[in-house]
Amino acid sequence: MKNLNQLLLDFNYEQNFKDDDFYVGKSNFYAFEMINKWPKWEKNFLNINGEKFSGKSHLVNIFLKKFNGIRIDVNSLNDENIKSIKPYQNIVLEDLNLNINEKLIYSLFNIIDQDNKFLIVTSMKPISEINFKLEDLRSRTKNCLFANIQNPDDELMFALILKNLSDRQITLDKKLINFIIKRIERSYGKIFEFIYKIDKISLKKKKSIDFKIINEALEE
Repeated sequence: MKNLNQLLLDFNYEQNFKDDDFYVGKSNFYAFEMINKWPKWEKNFLNINGEKFSGKSHLVNIFLKKFNGIRIDVNSLNDENIKSIKPYQNIVLEDLNLNINEKLIYSLFNIIDQDNKFLIVTSMKPISEINFKLEDLRSRTKNCLFANIQNPDDELMFALILKNLSDRQITLDKKLINFIIKRIERSYGKIFEFIYKIDKISLKKKKSIDFKIINEALEE
């Protein structure tokens, strides 16, 4: 794992970014701190919430590599999954949303409580704000720790843009990256979209990315 400040100081386009690199900024520091504080949590339930591409699954990967456990996607949750968690102390439930089997989720929460296990739930918004029909489930979702990943600051935006560019084997001058940061929406999803746009325009025109291509993508 690389330190973000070190990345910014030792700016080097030859650097190879690995899948387990995670860039910590003000917006995601609390979530990152919480997964590393395990098992010293005040409660057994942790909800990591944030928009798409904000790094929720990345954090879960770091947690599972460090502390072990089982990961279940909410869409594949069934009675067999519920039984399979028995040997594990740590359970991760990914992408909790309104379109679920609420009784199964409630059963899972009960097992976590009864067996003194730990549960990390990822979601787009805090699970306490999801309007579940089952009243007991709504009550349970309020009794957990919440780690909200907020919109990225400039430093984190820089690192994410650099990472997305590196994934596409694209190098840009630092001044071009700073130019992008000042002009695109402060959003993880928008960063991903914008890098896709400038790469697409660059390939179409068969030209390296410059101010002109960046401005064209901004106007789309």
